[in-house]
Amino acid sequence: MKKTNIIYWIFTSLFSVLMIFSSIGGFGNDPEATKFMSDLGYPAYFVFFISLAKILGVIAILIPGYPRIKEWAYAGLIFDLAGATYSQIAAGMPTDGLIFMAISFTLAFGSYLYYHKRLKEKAQVTT
Repeated sequence: MKKTNIIYWIFTSLFSVLMIFSSIGGFGNDPEATKFMSDLGYPAYFVFFISLAKILGVIAILIPGYPRIKEWAYAGLIFDLAGATYSQIAAGMPTDGLIFMAISFTLAFGSYLYYHKRLKEKAQVTT
């Protein structure tokens, strides 16, 4: 159980930091963030909304308990990553950004898989 917890927290911490850093520009009205989203074809008001959604998703996966909310948060963050990946491809942006997206997906899925592994191990200990 200890090894699972360590691996879970490594994946989850890195994934959370990545999602928080990717949302910071949306809160400060960063012109680069707005331009990037505009290049993807999104309106300027979408930047703040998606940044707020990411922060709320990270909070949901970090707080203990609330397994149903965690499931929704993981789903929302994965949808965000999938939408960002598709948008970059559709907008014809350079493919080197896809390496970053692959790392993001790896961290997200690692966190999610070890979250479930922790739940399973915790259930086995209590029975």
